[in-house]
Amino acid sequence: MEPGAKPIKHILWDWNGTLLDDLWLSVEAINVVLDRYHLPRVSIENYLDIFTFPVKTYYRRLGFDFGKNPFEVVGTEFIREYTRRMKEPVLRPGARDCLARLTRSGVKQSLFSAAKQEMLTELMEFHELTSGFEDVIGQDDHYAHGKTDAGLAWLKRQSLDPQSILFVGDTLHDLDVARVMGVQHALITGGHTSDQRLRAQTSQVFNSFKELEAWLLARVNGFSR
Repeated sequence: MEPGAKPIKHILWDWNGTLLDDLWLSVEAINVVLDRYHLPRVSIENYLDIFTFPVKTYYRRLGFDFGKNPFEVVGTEFIREYTRRMKEPVLRPGARDCLARLTRSGVKQSLFSAAKQEMLTELMEFHELTSGFEDVIGQDDHYAHGKTDAGLAWLKRQSLDPQSILFVGDTLHDLDVARVMGVQHALITGGHTSDQRLRAQTSQVFNSFKELEAWLLARVNGFSR
C-alpha cells in the first residue's frame, strides 16, 4: 500500500461497463435510434472517445437537435432498445470471482450506478448478485444525468472516513464523482471510455480484473494472503 493511503473498508462499484460487459449493447442500441433519425452511426472506437456525462451532452455529440427532438424522447427510445436486450450482456471476465474474494476478505461492497433503480434491482437478481452488496444505489429516472448527488447522499448515511471508501468505475464521470465525494478511486479499461482518456486523468487505471483484484486486496484492511 502506498504511504498515506488508508485501508479500504467499503468498495463502491459502478455497474455498466465496470462489472457488466455492455459496451457492445450500448453501441448497438444507440445505432438503432440513430438510424431512426437518419443520423450517422457510431463505431465502438468513436463511442469510447465521445461518451460522457451528463448523457445529454453525449447525445448532442451524436448529432441530436433537441429543438427538433427532445432529449427525453430520444433518451427514452435508447433505453427502450437497451432494456429489451438488457439480459444479454454478461459480467466482465473475473468480475464475479473478484467480488466473491473481496467479500471473503471482509470488505463491504455496494453497487452505485447512473441506471434506474428498478433496472438495477432486476439485473442484480438475474445475475445472482443481490446478496453480495450492502446497498444498490440507482437513480429515480433513466436519463443518466449523473450520480454525484446520489453519491453524496449515500456518503452522509455512512459512519466511515471517506478515504476508507473506494469507488471503482470505467468513465471520467466516475473519477469526477469520486473526487467530489472525497473517496479513493480506481478505473478499469474496456468499459465506456477509451484507455487514453482515462490515463490522461489518473494513473490508477487497470486493464483487467486480475490486475485490479491484486491492487484491491493489498488495500483491504485485515486481508491476509
